[in-house]
Amino acid sequence: MSDPKLGPALAGAVDLSGLVKKNQAPPPGAGSTPQNPLVRDVDDRSVAALVELSKSVPVILEVYGGEVTPVLGPIIESYQGRFVLGTVRGESAPELVRALQVEGIPTVLALIAGQPVPLFKGIPSEPEVRAILDQVLGFAQENGVTGQVDPGVATEPDSAEEEPPLPPLHQEAFDALSRNDLPAAKAAYQKALAQTPADADAAAGLAQVELLERVYALDADATRRDAADHPENVDHALAVADLDLSGGHSEDAFARLLGIFMGASEDDRERIRERLLTYFTIVGQAAPEVKKARTQLASLMF
Repeated sequence: MSDPKLGPALAGAVDLSGLVKKNQAPPPGAGSTPQNPLVRDVDDRSVAALVELSKSVPVILEVYGGEVTPVLGPIIESYQGRFVLGTVRGESAPELVRALQVEGIPTVLALIAGQPVPLFKGIPSEPEVRAILDQVLGFAQENGVTGQVDPGVATEPDSAEEEPPLPPLHQEAFDALSRNDLPAAKAAYQKALAQTPADADAAAGLAQVELLERVYALDADATRRDAADHPENVDHALAVADLDLSGGHSEDAFARLLGIFMGASEDDRERIRERLLTYFTIVGQAAPEVKKARTQLASLMF
């Protein structure tokens, strides 16, 4: 557990304003279903609402992923509206994870007046969690954040700005991912690509599902130890790069694979190239880090 270092001011905290400005639109699939006012799923787009809310009510962000699931909901709800919890699946919010500088999961942070404050890694005992949350309340009060959310009033998303429904196979894949059924999600995306080979969203979805399949099979600590002991081993490097990307550290993943490219055999270079192209699809071709890595890959190849 990491003890929170809660001071009297927020100077030096990570700035989320760029991410918020970039993602002003409502999250995909926003509809008319009421949301739990105290525990909310958060991704790169929907975090803007919690950043704004944190100016009046302390917000806790619980970052999880892989086989790790969020556990803080009951504790947060017991505070009867003095906190709001945002649960962040790292694989679904790479920009937010990167902005928060998350280095492992689970990780828990507070949002106070729009600024993140690291609290702890892992999940300590309930008494320890409550002691930390009590410190957060005091820190929030020092910074003028003293509001409270009515725990009995569910929030209604703005139906006037609803996103169009997902295509049937994309919805099928989304539903499968929601119940952690990776084979069904993979099959749905593969079928969508068979019908429309140029479907970029299906290609990105399939690449992300395949990433999850690989990551779920790994022991993260052992994988990183093996890579450290054998830095030239391409299999170990690919595995650690998968862990980096799934945790939102795309630049680390790119740098690791680009760093071993020239020393690899011809066959291994092709494996590295294909994995990098898959990563570019997941992160997004327009992302600055993708453009930079793509240029570096081209220079190494030619």
